[in-house]
Amino acid sequence: MPARTPTDKPMASKHPLKHQRAFQQKLVRWFKNEGKPYPWRDTTDPWAILVSEIMLQQTQIATVLGKGHYVRFMAIYPTPCDMAQATEQEILKAWEGLGYYRRAKNLHAAARAITRNHNGHFPRKFEEIRALPGIGPYTAGAVASFAYNDPQPIVDANVARVFSRLFDFQNRIDTSAGNKQLWQWAEGLLPAKAPRDYNSALMELGQTYCSNKSPDCAHCPVQSFCHCADPTSLPIKKSATKVTRVDEFAIFSTDSHGRILLQKQQEGKRRAGMWSLPRREHDHTLDLALSLKTTYAITRYHVTLRVYASHAHHTQPQDNEAWHSAESIESLPMPSPDRRALETILSQD
Repeated sequence: MPARTPTDKPMASKHPLKHQRAFQQKLVRWFKNEGKPYPWRDTTDPWAILVSEIMLQQTQIATVLGKGHYVRFMAIYPTPCDMAQATEQEILKAWEGLGYYRRAKNLHAAARAITRNHNGHFPRKFEEIRALPGIGPYTAGAVASFAYNDPQPIVDANVARVFSRLFDFQNRIDTSAGNKQLWQWAEGLLPAKAPRDYNSALMELGQTYCSNKSPDCAHCPVQSFCHCADPTSLPIKKSATKVTRVDEFAIFSTDSHGRILLQKQQEGKRRAGMWSLPRREHDHTLDLALSLKTTYAITRYHVTLRVYASHAHHTQPQDNEAWHSAESIESLPMPSPDRRALETILSQD
């Protein structure tokens, strides 16, 4: 998400809307009539709102809600103190299925900071929220706005797209200058009264009528204010990074007690703290039988995962590997691709 960079020179001094108040009123009126009833919109609890914002940073709403991740996570950790007392393994397990596990670790660090520095009470001021570990300007502004109705501007991917089209912004938004311009417009258009509804409406507009691939200008509630002639050409960003194809080779090994060998990802690794099927160099799998071939995507990588059957007496566990019973594996945090692969292999036995 774009971050505020106040030292950069803006590209324009003011937004081109002639009827700012009318725009705000029409947008908020539409939102109150058509806004979706997400659970984080039915509360002003800053902790619940922070959890939703962190989850939604790189995960679609359909995943967060459709698979029950948000509701389940809030049931386990309804307060910062509850999360602060949990272990990292417990946190990662509760976050399983959402990916980008560094978010869970940052949230854990924020919960501990709230417990330690604020006696378990969520901070009230924007600057204090911004000072929490892993919290950027957008997230701090969103929490302050949605929880406390503070007049804080926000610019996420949805808002950036709305502003780019609304003002027919013919510059890249992923540069320092372009990002600065978006934040300036956000500040200039923000109403002092009811910023919670206004910011929610902006984000909802970007998710619906002003979506990335299928903008519906004909039904947009603020179409009459829009300067854009070709919405599909905006926003302008750097060309997407090409997909990189990666091959991963793993083993499935059980001992005489039926326990399964798993590998714990070490600190510094992408999935640090998670348990997965042990990865091996390709040369070490040449004499093994293929049990499963599957694919998954993560950021710009398209991964082909091959899992080979390996007899226990031919398997030498490494320092970060251990044998686990099938029952105990249920409570371990595991990346979704590995969890699915393991379940598929076990169902074949």
